[in-house]
Amino acid sequence: MTGATGGHTGCIFCNITEPGREELVLTRGRVSFVILNLYPYSSGHLMVVPNRHAPNLATTTAEEQAELMRLTRHGEMALTEAYAPQGINIGINLGKPAGAGVLDHLHVHLVPRWNGDTNFMTAIGNTRVLPEDLQASAAKLRPIFERLAREEGTAAGAQCAETNI
Repeated sequence: MTGATGGHTGCIFCNITEPGREELVLTRGRVSFVILNLYPYSSGHLMVVPNRHAPNLATTTAEEQAELMRLTRHGEMALTEAYAPQGINIGINLGKPAGAGVLDHLHVHLVPRWNGDTNFMTAIGNTRVLPEDLQASAAKLRPIFERLAREEGTAAGAQCAETNI
């Protein structure tokens, strides 16, 4: 069954235009978008998601793959600038046994990490510690994504001009 965006009914990524969810979107590309995780493991936990309801990498198009990687790169850059983490977990969980919270809609997690962070609380205490609310995270990250997109567009435009494309 498909939803309003052409995806699957009940899929939170396909139904991202529902009230309260769009504000979590940090940037949109042509075939994918970056969104803050509604239930983050740490401040700045974001995800890169294809627009199309694709269950795994094997079913993505070359365009989706390229944009997923480009936006994942931008996510790493934005998190580094905004939060200065000591590390970043970047990963894809395919299937429930692998830890996927949203089944059958591929997404890439970027989780900022620090020495001594409280990520163990989810596993042990069945709770999450979040020192920053999602609106503050969005306000911190969104302008960085906008700048990166502008810079990339300028660089691509200059490269095209140099090669007469």
